[in-house]
Amino acid sequence: MAAASAAPQAVLLGLLLLAGLAAAQRGTTPAAAAPAPDPGCNGIQLTYSFQDRKQIRPTVSDKNKQPYAFHANATVLNSGTRPLKSWAILIQFAHDEILVGVDGAVLTGGGDLPYNTTEDAGNATSFSGYPQTDLLTPIATAGDLSQIQATIGIVGTVFTRPKPFVPLPTKLTLDDPDYACPAATVSSFDNNTLSTCCVLTPEAEANATVIDANTTDPTKNFLPRGTGDLVITYDVLQAYPSSYLALVTLENNAKLGRLDNWRLSWEWRRGEFIYSMKGAHPTEVDTSGCIYGAAGQYYKDLDFSQVLNCERKPVILDLPLSRYNDTQIGKIDNCCRNGTILPKSMDEKQSKSAFQMQVFKMPPDLNRTKLFPPANFKIAGASSLNPDYTCGQPVPVSPTAFPDPSGLDSTTLAVATWQVVCNITTAKGAKPKCCVTFSAYYNDSVIPCNTCACGCPANKPGPTCSSTAQSMLLPPEALLVPFDNRTQKAVAWAELKHYNVPRPMPCGDFCGVSINWHVSTDYNKGWSARVTLFNWEDVDMANWFAAIVMDKAYDGFEKAYSFNGTAVGNNTIFMQGLEGLNYLVKQTNMSGSDYLVPGKQQSVLSFTKQQTPGINVVAGDGFPKKVFFNGDECAMPQRIPMSSGFRTQLSSAFALVLVLAASAFVLLQQ
Repeated sequence: MAAASAAPQAVLLGLLLLAGLAAAQRGTTPAAAAPAPDPGCNGIQLTYSFQDRKQIRPTVSDKNKQPYAFHANATVLNSGTRPLKSWAILIQFAHDEILVGVDGAVLTGGGDLPYNTTEDAGNATSFSGYPQTDLLTPIATAGDLSQIQATIGIVGTVFTRPKPFVPLPTKLTLDDPDYACPAATVSSFDNNTLSTCCVLTPEAEANATVIDANTTDPTKNFLPRGTGDLVITYDVLQAYPSSYLALVTLENNAKLGRLDNWRLSWEWRRGEFIYSMKGAHPTEVDTSGCIYGAAGQYYKDLDFSQVLNCERKPVILDLPLSRYNDTQIGKIDNCCRNGTILPKSMDEKQSKSAFQMQVFKMPPDLNRTKLFPPANFKIAGASSLNPDYTCGQPVPVSPTAFPDPSGLDSTTLAVATWQVVCNITTAKGAKPKCCVTFSAYYNDSVIPCNTCACGCPANKPGPTCSSTAQSMLLPPEALLVPFDNRTQKAVAWAELKHYNVPRPMPCGDFCGVSINWHVSTDYNKGWSARVTLFNWEDVDMANWFAAIVMDKAYDGFEKAYSFNGTAVGNNTIFMQGLEGLNYLVKQTNMSGSDYLVPGKQQSVLSFTKQQTPGINVVAGDGFPKKVFFNGDECAMPQRIPMSSGFRTQLSSAFALVLVLAASAFVLLQQ
């Protein structure tokens, strides 16, 4: 029976073969070959995957602005031929996302959570890898995903419309100038996923080496050391299984930036705590976080009464000079200056600050080579005139070499070194902290600081004032009077000079320091100016400095008589107090005065015209273009005193009377 059924199948198979042979003989084209498999990304694959969302309160009428809690993942996969060092990814969110949790990375700028991606980030939010800062190559790791891929877990709030709409970012790119990233696209298989493939630029490709492509040695091929306005170096000097000794160094590279009574903070991300310090101290000695936390459970035999600080975000202060020789907490090079860091142009020896600390670690980092620096560094000065800094995340660099303390021709390398680069930033809408006034020998009036030059308080008590009215011209003696007491003098001066008095009166400048530039003389071979500093703050300003930018007059600068003045290039004259006279004292209540009197210092600057032929001092060449005080750029007046101005300016009626009188006199003579 089986043989009988097999016969028809054999006949059918034979017929099919004959049909195929006949078709081939007629020249029929065979089916096209399947396309070659997609090679995928041979660079850095970036992916953003929107996981899920859940509607949260409050419920709003505008369905396009409804808040949702969301989860998303971003991945960075190295599929190229060069290790990706200290990776960072830029994500441009588009739906007012607020980040409340980030895992596997930190915000590059050290921002705190919750983080508003619209207000805080501006154009894009940058994430830096932590603790996995480097991604090796597939070649060097046999494609081990744990070494070539990093994943960022993101939790936050998004304001968007209902499903099925997917609120994806508008941009996804690598924050690395060596790579070019095409516009990210939505996956054809999953509309929840956005991806792009970044490849080395031709210039970076030409500089890549074979060693770069295949290295797995963490002690080689470091990124070059960074540069910035302030560089923080984190050196591990000694390493033990459960602790290490670190040296933290702050170096000021800004030409004019300075810090007074600096305050440094960071965030421990792996449960570390500070056992002891030398050269600095925390604002709070607090061990409760250890005793009641995981550290107290693990270090059961440790005497926590000797522990210095267990805060996750400690704030560190410099020690006063009197503690420099203290063998217990001092004796560290560049320590104990009460937090003053000056620019190198002023005092190179005081442009650094340093301290040491003993750091205890927690599982699973109990290994000599398991070393992780803290993240999210922040640095600020106590003075309102200190600049604002934004710091990046720690980047591993080549270990610092320290000279042998015994004087031998030898160096000792740190166990590991990281750098944090901080740059001076100006927040959007930020106001200056100092201002400049102009005056001259050929005009009675002083051009004061602009109205609200340093900002106007939102809820100032008392009579209202105008924040838009132009500031009123003043008599010279009014510069010594606080603004709240100037009104009477300004009004009297306006009546005397027949100036308009705005109603309401203009608000004050609210600047902590004002600087008057007065053109004193102008003659054939030279000219001079007088600079006066006024301190309206409630604190003395030690080791102050100022910088004056002069365009046409710079080459003619000769000397400053009561200040230490130096021409430093770029049309800039750098000035500081002479030794023993470098304190700009605070405002005081002098005997017999009804108001506070500012601390002030003054000097005359002389200029020659030999090096600046054609200079016209009276026309404006004798006034600075920019003025800096303690590194902060001051607000400048919008006008200059005129030689035919407020003192010599005549009313049109009075001028007509003079013309008529002169004409009559001529006629009488005839």
